[in-house]
Amino acid sequence: MASEKNIFALSDFFSSLFHNFPKLLFTNVLFAVPFAVFFGIFWFINTASSINSNFILFLTAIPLFPFYAGVTQVTSHMARGEKDVKVFQTFINGVKENFLRFLLYGFIFYAAIFFSYYSIIMYSGFGRYNNAFYVLLVLCVIISVFFLFVFYYVPPMSVTFDLSVKNILKNSALMTFGEIKSNFIATFGLFVLFLVCATVLFCCKYAAAIIIATVVLALFFVPSLMSFIINSSIYKAMYSMITGKDEKSTEIDKKIKNRKKGQFYDNFEDKKNSVAESFAGLKVDESKDGDEYIFYNGRMIKRSVLIKLKKESEEKKENE
Repeated sequence: MASEKNIFALSDFFSSLFHNFPKLLFTNVLFAVPFAVFFGIFWFINTASSINSNFILFLTAIPLFPFYAGVTQVTSHMARGEKDVKVFQTFINGVKENFLRFLLYGFIFYAAIFFSYYSIIMYSGFGRYNNAFYVLLVLCVIISVFFLFVFYYVPPMSVTFDLSVKNILKNSALMTFGEIKSNFIATFGLFVLFLVCATVLFCCKYAAAIIIATVVLALFFVPSLMSFIINSSIYKAMYSMITGKDEKSTEIDKKIKNRKKGQFYDNFEDKKNSVAESFAGLKVDESKDGDEYIFYNGRMIKRSVLIKLKKESEEKKENE
């Protein structure tokens, strides 16, 4: 049964991918403009300053991340199964509505890349002279994978739910452990994408062809495909987790509010049960007129109604 579900999920993924492929390409075109501009700026700074260090090129992620909100907005709609996604309008709305929040994520993402890249490079180098550093290398790899999994959830959660940054980061961190299967599926999908890109570059025989192929893949294929793979892998689990949590939170808030009002029931069924239980042990003369009103608990209630509620309460207690 599980294998059949996996087959159906995989077929749905490829069906959605082929159906939305032209729109994914258009999304990449929209993303390619800021990508080229910001990367060009930091490449020029890196070259002109003669520093020639990756940490300057990594700075591209900070101003570029708000535009990734547009990519995520488009692919999250596709992951929900929407057929007619208006790419341009959805992309622009995603950028406008999430600009400042994703700019903050850009700084966090840059810090994560900086830590992961240089820690792994440093400890792998030290490990050649002292094997003890390989322990720190493994720890850095684990932390880097944790960062990776967190950023699977941060963008789609931000464009889908109206949550604070604190709650988005907290929920994303929790889902790195709670949805480990979805995380590995997304990682496997990205690995396949990497293999496809590597194969294309491997087939290029000349340096100029490799540069052109890299630019084309980076600008027009990889960003939206990467986001589509991630969203298709984790979106359902993320949506179920957040909506379920919100429903539970809303239910708890409702109960607290009702208790403050002195109301000890939260829905009609609870009210019915609460009222029935309040008549347990009530002494009512059943021989008198049932239509006679009796003042009970601040209300005028017919004797016949009180008798009925009393019997229901007693029957309920007996069944329990």
